[in-house]
Amino acid sequence: MTEEIFPGLFRIRVPLPKNPLKAINSYVIKSTDRNLIVDTGLNQEECLAAMQEGLKALGVDIDKTDFFITHLHADHVGLLGALAGEKNRIYCGDPDAFVVRSGVDWGQFLDFARQNGIPETEVQAASSLPGYDYGAGSGLNVISVKEGDLINAGEYSFRCVHTPGHTEGHMCLYDEDKQIILAGDHLLAEITPNISLWGGNDQDPIRDYFNSLDKVAQMEIQCVLPGHRDPFSNYRQRVDELKAHHRERFQEIMEILKPGSATAYQVASLMHWDMSYDRWEQFPVAQKWFATAEANAHLKYLEQEGLLKVEVKDGKIIYQAKI
Repeated sequence: MTEEIFPGLFRIRVPLPKNPLKAINSYVIKSTDRNLIVDTGLNQEECLAAMQEGLKALGVDIDKTDFFITHLHADHVGLLGALAGEKNRIYCGDPDAFVVRSGVDWGQFLDFARQNGIPETEVQAASSLPGYDYGAGSGLNVISVKEGDLINAGEYSFRCVHTPGHTEGHMCLYDEDKQIILAGDHLLAEITPNISLWGGNDQDPIRDYFNSLDKVAQMEIQCVLPGHRDPFSNYRQRVDELKAHHRERFQEIMEILKPGSATAYQVASLMHWDMSYDRWEQFPVAQKWFATAEANAHLKYLEQEGLLKVEVKDGKIIYQAKI
């Protein structure tokens, strides 16, 4: 489905087959000079067909079009391999831009899985993750952008706003005059952005996310154009709701760890998830990976707050409450 949201700014809803997110919003800004496409969809036939149909309906010449990718996840970047060529510029914020250029280091993800207690059978099922088969590949000519850079398209002048949390290099586009923000997965109205930690590095993504939420809350915005679901305006209320959600997660995890120690996988298996399954064992492997990575991010925050003891036993990272 294609619709005009603002003059010259359109949304193509690209379906995400067999994905709980259902669809991604790809935004198209038409111009007499260079068009701009913000985010794309998975590298799947259904996604490509919907995108091509939408671009045809809008009369977009792909050779006169550039791309802006809010972050590295496959549902936002996947179709670049099919759509972008030598005549197109691709913009993305570092360090996500580096990953989009070079491809995903799947060895790192396998190491993450084992260290955080994911069973070996589910480690070997990593190919079920969306990015494994449906990403953009590597070798793309991506231009890195940073906080404050300007991207002009049609009658819109967007300032790049670095909003780490959902990914380390997540970048929004903000038109200050029109008070519009293309928010990627930083702000979503009907669902909660997944804040994950996929490695044992020094990142603290939830702390980053809280800081990014505060940054956006200080801006003047009439309309948030999110990566999923519908546009909305009550962004400051949503910021408060998202913070409250994560604080509830912190409390839940501390309760889980009261009886003893656990890996991130074990913690995730005991957390409440808004899923249609009755038991953890019924979760698809991909959803178990995402849940474990989200639990890992919350555990990292609690560790940095001095509330958890962390040790490594038999190659696995073990958490225990200090209380």
